[in-house]
Amino acid sequence: MRAMTVTPGKADSAKLGEVGDPPGSDGSVLVEGLLTGICGTDIELVSGAFGSGRPGADHLVIGHESLGRVLEAPAGSGFATGDLVAGVVRRPDPEPCPACARGEWDFCRNGLYTERGIKEMDGYGAERWRVDPFFAVPIPAELGHLGVLVEPASVITKAWEQVDLAGRRSWFGPQHVLVTGAGPIGLLSALIARQRGYDVHVLDRVPDGPKPELVRALGGTYLTDLADLSVVPDVVIEATGVGQVVFDCAKLLAPAGVMCLIGISPGPASIDVQLDALIRQLVVRNAALVGSVNAGKRHYADAVDVLLTADRTWLERLITRTVPLSDWPSALVREADDIKVVVDLQA
Repeated sequence: MRAMTVTPGKADSAKLGEVGDPPGSDGSVLVEGLLTGICGTDIELVSGAFGSGRPGADHLVIGHESLGRVLEAPAGSGFATGDLVAGVVRRPDPEPCPACARGEWDFCRNGLYTERGIKEMDGYGAERWRVDPFFAVPIPAELGHLGVLVEPASVITKAWEQVDLAGRRSWFGPQHVLVTGAGPIGLLSALIARQRGYDVHVLDRVPDGPKPELVRALGGTYLTDLADLSVVPDVVIEATGVGQVVFDCAKLLAPAGVMCLIGISPGPASIDVQLDALIRQLVVRNAALVGSVNAGKRHYADAVDVLLTADRTWLERLITRTVPLSDWPSALVREADDIKVVVDLQA
């Protein structure tokens, strides 16, 4: 069958590969792949920066943002032929570490976890894939093709959970939220903030096009210069991973404010900062910086709820380009108005 493949550790090895049927060890639910989303992690995998295939394999099927339709499911699995489904990305380590033993594999302590389409497991970028029922997420039929947004949305529902946990150190009643970066992760962060009733400001360097339009459609304020921010943010969701942006925004946090770091810069960088001064500001204001990556099973369920509540027309505008599996490497080439690019696994 056809699949999106790379050679782990080898740059520019993305190709349309021919692979065998998915092994039964991947799970008892057989799924017809419909869509998979492309994100920054896929770009890094293609660059050879990281990634590893199954033990002994010379390739990796990528694609961790998934949507498929069930072809076969055993009795008692909770799934039936025709159901829409997405797959959880991470699997707990086999030891397991204390976090994985408690079902919090997104907080794995020893790094022995595996991840579909990233680390030691083939992903969902294939015409067919298998998944264990426990790691399968039911997608309501009314969500349809927008179910491909569940995985990225799960990353954000986890991030907001972390913000809430940090905020409850004392009293927490955020009003103003700053989101940095208006890619899919940033825009979904802004969506959840607006669903919560917060005043939302989104910072991005793109001056026009679909990004500012989508922010304004949410009722948010779009900025291209941090100097134009007119409020003191109680929460910052940082989705760029750019060191200077993190530093500048951390200085702006309100007393007891929370900054959640969910972006990672694709390359090494250094900046000259007055770190002592920043530490002083964070300490005297009881501000918190917390990192967040990946998602647990409950975050996928939360993501489904977020997407069902959202305006469907707004969500449709997030997916700016769909490319066929036969030409999937073209999805890696960024176009001017790209936000979320998806691959049609049946084309």
